[in-house]
Amino acid sequence: MKNNFDKLLSNFNTNSSISLEKLNNAISINLPSDYIQFMIQYNGGEGFIGLESYLILWKIDEIISLNEAYEVSEYAPGLILFGSNGGGEAFAFDTRFDKYSIVSIPFVGMDNSLAKIVATNFTDFLKVLNKGDYNLK
Repeated sequence: MKNNFDKLLSNFNTNSSISLEKLNNAISINLPSDYIQFMIQYNGGEGFIGLESYLILWKIDEIISLNEAYEVSEYAPGLILFGSNGGGEAFAFDTRFDKYSIVSIPFVGMDNSLAKIVATNFTDFLKVLNKGDYNLK
């Protein structure tokens, strides 16, 4: 799996790997398999994806506390934030449907009605950011 991500991550600083057990203990929801593989290998990170898109992917042990701090269950129930663009937008898994999509949503004024679909899976999410066109979706 690493080789599939390396091309997209040339300017992205990753963290050290984690175990599947630690991942499962931290998050009780069934996350998409490509995201799980990424997090086991890199456990988040920060930097540019492509030329224009900045991405912060939170470490596994930060996801729950940051979702609680942003009161996501109150303002955008069904979303699980997992990172941001380093500015005013969060990236989240939309768990309201059987097949999770990845959405962007503003931190300020957070509401499910403002969620915009970015990609249908994590690998495509990275590809969309690499192209710099996630605001077009």
